[in-house]
Amino acid sequence: MHARIRHTEIYFDIEGAGLIPEGPQMRERPIAFAVHGGPGSDHSGFKPGYAALTAAMQVVYFDHRGQGRSARSDPTRWTLDENVEDMEALRRHLGCGRIVSIGTSYGGMVAMAHAARYPEALSRLILVVTAAHGGFIPRAQQILAERGTPEQQALCAKVWEGGFADEAELKHYYRVVGPLYSRRFDAAAAEAGIARTIHSPEALNRAFRPDGFLRRFDLRPELSRIAAPTLILAGRHDWICPPEFSEEIHALIPNSRLLILEESSHTMRIDAPDRLFSEILAFVEG
Repeated sequence: MHARIRHTEIYFDIEGAGLIPEGPQMRERPIAFAVHGGPGSDHSGFKPGYAALTAAMQVVYFDHRGQGRSARSDPTRWTLDENVEDMEALRRHLGCGRIVSIGTSYGGMVAMAHAARYPEALSRLILVVTAAHGGFIPRAQQILAERGTPEQQALCAKVWEGGFADEAELKHYYRVVGPLYSRRFDAAAAEAGIARTIHSPEALNRAFRPDGFLRRFDLRPELSRIAAPTLILAGRHDWICPPEFSEEIHALIPNSRLLILEESSHTMRIDAPDRLFSEILAFVEG
């Protein structure tokens, strides 16, 4: 499905019932927005794992502008600030009240900014393996120098340079660097996910290159405005958004709770799916 908002088209999908029978009444369940990472990816990596969340809520997936199945439109507007406004416009387009916002990696950056700028729009905020400012990039470069193979380091150089030429190169990156993202990396399972995903190298290039917006963004001055109860989940072995950045977010967001999963790297839905989904469900139902 597509929503025509803000001079573009945003693809979205919905999983789970929003209204369920409960005795003699119908009960409305929370609506969650699942905000995907990247940039340059799409929402498909959440499927089928996020189906577990439909035990307690309806889940809305969407692709950021310029990525996945959303319209490409104007590349100069493929930015964090535009993604935030698109998210809020989609919430209003769908007629949602206060939502549960679940942002992962880059999606966590979008979700954080949205929560700070539209505090009345949220009932809960969940931030998974993310960071609040561009300092995560030089820190990731340091960790990569310690842990990465020469091939992984060479491919990551294309991230920092914004140098991916096409989708095939970006898919190759995820095949080779996958073991850094997940401690339970399975090449066959990863290949299926890579094949299903629509990768958009230009969106990633524009974000990470030396003049890209991820180099200079800083949400820290805004985080005190977040009013919703917030759950922050970090992976102890995360190389690209290490847990120190989640600790920083926790210190800046009022009414927040931090959990560091000792068995996980960046792709928590692969490394610790049961813990990830049980913590989210308990937080939302609580």
